[in-house]
Amino acid sequence: MLSLTRISFRQLLLVAFLLIAALLAAVLLRGLYTLEDLVNRSREGAQRAVVLSAQAQGLGELLATMERSARQYLVLDDPALRERFEQAAADARTLLGQLQEHATPAQQSAWQESVDQIHLLLQGPRETVGLRERGVSESFGRLVDLHATLTAQVRAANEDHNRALQAALDASRAQLGRQVLAAIVVALVLALVFGLWLARPLKRLERAIVALGENRLDEPIEIRGPADVREVGRRLDWLRLRLADIDADKARFLRHVSHELKTPLAAMREGVSLFEDGVAGTLTDNQREIVAILRQNTLMLQQQIEDLLRFNAAAFEARRLQREPTDLLALLRERIDEQRLQWQAKQVTVHLSGQAPALAVDRDKIGTAFRNLLSNAIRYSPVGASIRVTLQAQGDRVWLDILDEGPGISDADKARVFEPFYRGERQPVGAARGTGIGLSIVQEYVAAHGGRIEVLPNAPGAHFRIEFIHAV
Repeated sequence: MLSLTRISFRQLLLVAFLLIAALLAAVLLRGLYTLEDLVNRSREGAQRAVVLSAQAQGLGELLATMERSARQYLVLDDPALRERFEQAAADARTLLGQLQEHATPAQQSAWQESVDQIHLLLQGPRETVGLRERGVSESFGRLVDLHATLTAQVRAANEDHNRALQAALDASRAQLGRQVLAAIVVALVLALVFGLWLARPLKRLERAIVALGENRLDEPIEIRGPADVREVGRRLDWLRLRLADIDADKARFLRHVSHELKTPLAAMREGVSLFEDGVAGTLTDNQREIVAILRQNTLMLQQQIEDLLRFNAAAFEARRLQREPTDLLALLRERIDEQRLQWQAKQVTVHLSGQAPALAVDRDKIGTAFRNLLSNAIRYSPVGASIRVTLQAQGDRVWLDILDEGPGISDADKARVFEPFYRGERQPVGAARGTGIGLSIVQEYVAAHGGRIEVLPNAPGAHFRIEFIHAV
């Protein structure tokens, strides 16, 4: 037996279409067969009615010929008239035999008795013509009554056949309607079943691709379904392993580079310190200025190396989430209290409002993301400004908004503000330049949770929004 797992997605889709098409075609053929059968029965019934009517009419004409010949024979005693009567009687007997389906044996017997009675009356002596004429009239009267009864029976038989044909037509129409309705229902069910069955591996592929996009590389990808879909799943798992190797190589490279840079950097700092201490002799003012520049740049280089390592560590940790049900409002309140000294030093007011259901998130990483956003807002806020933090939920969405009253983010910076080590053109007055990795870490942590962060229009100041999706 052929396994369904060896069939490709395209073949399964073709099978589904063929099954549905075959079902509808079967109903169509059944309808055509029923229609053809009814047409044939109607044609046969019409032909049968014409034949029966012609036979009944012919029997009436023969009866008239018999009566006319018999009466003329009684008057003229012409053998030719007697022979004409005999021929008409024989023909009438033949037609009556053809009508035996509608003529009962009693009627046939009565017809034959009347004809025989007329035969006897025609053979009588001439002296009894008047008496025999009355007998012939009575016999023909009975034959006329029998013919009228037979004609009525033929007409009734035709009407019964027409009613039966109409009933069969109604029954066939109702049956065909039920078959069409059943075929539509079965076709819809088949389409739904095949659709759900074929969509399931595609949904798994989508989840696997989303996991790769969110850098969740520690989850093996195993797709069940048609052969070609499983092959795509194997390719995606190969891609996952390649990306994991690339990330590992990148982390290893950064560690090696930072280690290799730290050694000469430490030597440079030591040399600068020796120059500052006068080990190489007393420095002139110009030399001291050069040494100060060297010292400042070595410190800056060391800070950048540490920032690079910190960002790399954050990106690595973003793939290892420890999810647990978390009250976001309580978590935000804790992080705001942790930075109380910072915002109070600038006489900044932080307002927290809103409510949201508990979310399954990594408490530490989401807390770090909010801490970075709040620190960014405090850093850019002028003295005496306000920072608004709002939490809201609708359906399966939860939004966290942070708004400050600082210089805001220029349109040119909005597209790059989350890039590592990028520093915007608008910087707070009198503050040291930032590292440029705080917002990048926020994006890494939020994306790892399947959420997103964006910059919304706000004047004055900046407006950051984090969006989470949770199960309702």
